[in-house]
Amino acid sequence: MPSRLKFIVAYDGAGFGGWQSQSHRNTIQDHLERAFERATKKSLRVHGAGRTDAGVHALAQCAHVDLAPPWRSRLTPAQWVAALNANLPPAIRVMRCAYVPQSFHARYSAKGKVYRYRIWSARILPPFEFQRAWHIATPLNLSSMKTAAREFVGKHDFASFAANRGKREENTIRTIRSVCVRRKGSCVTIDFEADGFLYKMVRLMVGAIVQCGYGKLDTDEIARRVNSAQPGETRHAAPGGGLFLMRVRY
Repeated sequence: MPSRLKFIVAYDGAGFGGWQSQSHRNTIQDHLERAFERATKKSLRVHGAGRTDAGVHALAQCAHVDLAPPWRSRLTPAQWVAALNANLPPAIRVMRCAYVPQSFHARYSAKGKVYRYRIWSARILPPFEFQRAWHIATPLNLSSMKTAAREFVGKHDFASFAANRGKREENTIRTIRSVCVRRKGSCVTIDFEADGFLYKMVRLMVGAIVQCGYGKLDTDEIARRVNSAQPGETRHAAPGGGLFLMRVRY
């Protein structure tokens, strides 16, 4: 039987084409699979907890891979961390590894995810915040943003807050457990915790919350869209660079 290795990976997504493997071979999944191939001399498939978009970052993405014998006996989890990081670009790092039962699956065993979106609300964007926060020079009404964010909490059909990957999702119902809007200095953070997210769902929700912060959208309109379950509305997706996958819950 193969040995299943679970690992937590962090990455700065600015220079990559998202998580999922693509023909240009410059995605997080592509780089991880190449690192495993260099270490084992075998082609292995890496399974992630979710597919982050191009430019999106992760502090704790979870993934797994099945290793053919005798690799479990050859390398400890700590040795796998060292071996993989030696073959990955500096912007991708495996933080820790563990051997897990075959019943564990990085995607299907997940009970929820936590995302954070960062906004830099000031006239000037510091250079070290470039591609790590959405720069908004226009003043934002934080109270309006908090009120808007509360409309997303609960179990809803989020079809109107999802983008199309090429085919429509069969199930667009998700449960959002919490949305928290905070400000510290110039940095506004919006934290989302849910049982799962649709394609570009967080970025579309952030876009709507920011529109409320501008005074260009009211809370009643967000409530109507959340309950309409109809795609195709005029929507504003926040840029990918401000989005971070913080945690996958199991």
